[in-house]
Order: sequence, then structure tokens, then C-alpha cells
Amino acid sequence: MVSKEEFFEALIARHGKENQEKFLNATVAICGLGGLGSNIAICLARAGVGRLILIDFDKVDVTNLHRQQYRFNQVGMNKTDALKENLLEINPFIGIDCHTVKVDEANLAKLIKEADIVCEAFDKAECKAMLVNYVLENCRDKYILSSSGMAGFGSANEIRTKKLGEKFYLCGDGVSDINDGIGLIASRVMVCAAHEAHILLRILMGEVTP
Repeated sequence: MVSKEEFFEALIARHGKENQEKFLNATVAICGLGGLGSNIAICLARAGVGRLILIDFDKVDVTNLHRQQYRFNQVGMNKTDALKENLLEINPFIGIDCHTVKVDEANLAKLIKEADIVCEAFDKAECKAMLVNYVLENCRDKYILSSSGMAGFGSANEIRTKKLGEKFYLCGDGVSDINDGIGLIASRVMVCAAHEAHILLRILMGEVTP
């Protein structure tokens, strides 16, 4: 059985002690636990981020399994509970808060209050806009990471991370849309999720400046 000390010694060997302490002390809210959010969560758990706030109202469906980080035997479970289960198998020392609710302007402030960084990982454009605009207007102390364009079989090299504001980053190709009938493909969605997770880690490290 691997001890907590052994686990973090292995992470420190990869990331450095100073960086790992920054990751461990961070709290990240992930709003939406589909293909984007579940993959972001996996990346952050593996990196040793200390606490995740998981937010989604939905249940795992068989149609999710081709691109989302759930298992066949978890179909029918709340995504929050299923993802927590999977994350704790990867990193049993991570703190996880689950909120099985639909995000709206009435509950958003309470849900993300304790987060240092907020990851937008919704499917619908109006939900994305609501979350991003709320954080930009009301939570100036927080970073907001969002996405636009990851559908289809286009080149993964078209996925980019762009800084659009003092504490606002957008990942994706900015063009492809699931409503065009292209569909979401696991490999490309995971690339976009990795972009969000990676810029988040760089923010925590102080590699990017406000």
C-alpha cells in the first residue's frame, strides 16, 4: 500500500517541492462534468491539486462513455458521485466537494465561493456565457478558464489557449460547434481539457501573470 508520504514524494520529484505545495494548497471549481470537465478533473487529481469542487446536475449515460471519464458500471449514477469515486482511486488524498445541482445565477456565488480558479466546462453556449460573465463581473479575485470549439475530427493542433482578459483564458479552436452535426470525439475533447488543466497549473505556479 502506497503511503501519503510516498505519493507526494513522487509528485515532488516530477513537479518540484515549491510547485507541488502550490498545487496542494489550491481549490478549483469545475462546473460541468462531461467530456471536458471530467478530463480536467482527472488531470488535476494526477497533478496533486489539493481540493476540487465538482458541480453537475446530470447522471452518467451510456452515450457519455466514449469521451467522459466514467465506467460502464457507473451508468445511472450522479456524475458528481461517479467522478469522485474515480478520482479517489487515482489520488485518495485529494479533497472533493460534490454539488449535484444545476448552476444558475442564484446559486453560483455560493458554489464557487471558495475556489481560487473556476473551470467552465458546460455544453450549452448560454450556460458558458452566464458563468464566464458572472465571474468576470463579480469575482475579480478568481481566474476563469473556459472553452470554445473542440468538436469534430479536425487537427488537434488547432486547439489553442488564448488570454482574453486579466484573469480569463479561453481554450479551443474557436470555430467547431457540436450543433453543426460534427460530434464530439474523445481525443479532441481531451486535448482541449488538457489545455485548460495545463494553463491552470501554470497559473498556480506563477508562470503566467495577471
